[in-house]
Parts: sequence; C-alpha cells; structure tokens
Amino acid sequence: MSNLWRRLSKRERGLVILTGLIVLIFVAKYAVLTPFLERREWVRNQLDSQPQLLQKNLRYLAQKEALLSALETARAQIKMQEPKLLTGDTPSVSASDLQETVQAMATREGTQVITTRVLNPEPAGSFSKIGIQLEIGGQIQQIASLIRGIETAPRLLVVDEINVRSLFRPIGFPQPQGVPQLPAQNLRISLTVAGFARAQVPSSPKADNQNNQSKEGT
Repeated sequence: MSNLWRRLSKRERGLVILTGLIVLIFVAKYAVLTPFLERREWVRNQLDSQPQLLQKNLRYLAQKEALLSALETARAQIKMQEPKLLTGDTPSVSASDLQETVQAMATREGTQVITTRVLNPEPAGSFSKIGIQLEIGGQIQQIASLIRGIETAPRLLVVDEINVRSLFRPIGFPQPQGVPQLPAQNLRISLTVAGFARAQVPSSPKADNQNNQSKEGT
C-alpha cells in the first residue's frame, strides 16, 4: 500500500485525499447528521404537543366530577325503575308475569282476552324487552280504559302496536245458529304489549365446566 502511495504523483495524491474527504462527508451526513436532525425534529414536535395534551388532561379532570355525578344520577334512575320491571329469572317467566298482569287489567275493565301469544324477547341495553300479542274484544270505552290502564300501570309497560276491527252488527241482523251468545262487543283489537326485565348475564364456560364437574363427582 505504501509503495502504491509513493508511485502516485502529488496531484494524484491530492485527488485521492479529496475523494476520501467527500466520501467521509457523505457518510457523516447520512450516518450522523440526518438521524440527529430527525431526532431534533421529533423532540420539537413532542414539546409542541405537550401543552395541548396537558390542556386536554386538565379539561378532563375538570369534567371528572360532572361525569361522576351524571353516572351516579343514571344509576339512581335505573335503580328507581327496577320495581317497575317484570319479575322472573328467565324470559319465559317474565312473559308469564306480563300475561298475568295484562289479563288482570283486561278482566278489571270488563274486556275479554280471546287469544294470547308470547313474542321473542329483544335486547334493550342492559334489559330485555318482553312482548306479548293479545286479541281482545269489548266495548269502545272498555278498550280505551284498558289501553290507558296499560300505559299508566305501576309496571313499565308500553303499547307497541294496536289494530282495531269493528264488530257492529247491522240492525235486524239475526244471531247465527250454533254460535253461543257472547257479551255485547263492538270492537275487537289486536294489541301488542311489552314490558322490561333485567337481561340475563350468560354464564362463563369456566363456571359451566366447574358445575358439570361437580355434578359428575356427586
């Protein structure tokens, strides 16, 4: 290597040294300077965003008490509604409770429940919406009183759907033979009534396995 260097002329040695310096500058730029500049830019961006993040956290802390108060109010309102919910640990038991409640109200108002059908439960947040469909016959005033009683009942009940069919008999129209004499009715309605019950929390597979193992052990 030293022999090669001695053979080079003074001008060639200068070119070699200049080339080496250029390579060294490029290496320093991309290996040292560029990462340093990128790091400095990242630090500057972090410093610029910190005041905004701090202000956001301060706003959240200022609203924390209001949020906790609103949460407690919501929990209290849900607690107040619990006595108005349907009883029962399963949707079928809750539907039976709803049937008994509406049947008692219909009897009290003098209407006749002709058919009843239980509808599939629907999720409603942390509750289950339990519905039944009834066909009821009665006088106009009796039907109106029944609907008003359902909507103002101590239980949380709603009338989802109502279809009315008139049963007015024309004057002089004879009673068909073989048809039993029913109480006087001039309206027949199809009524969908819904109540609410607490949604059942599904049991975890781990708990089910433990229960099965305990049963097998016994």
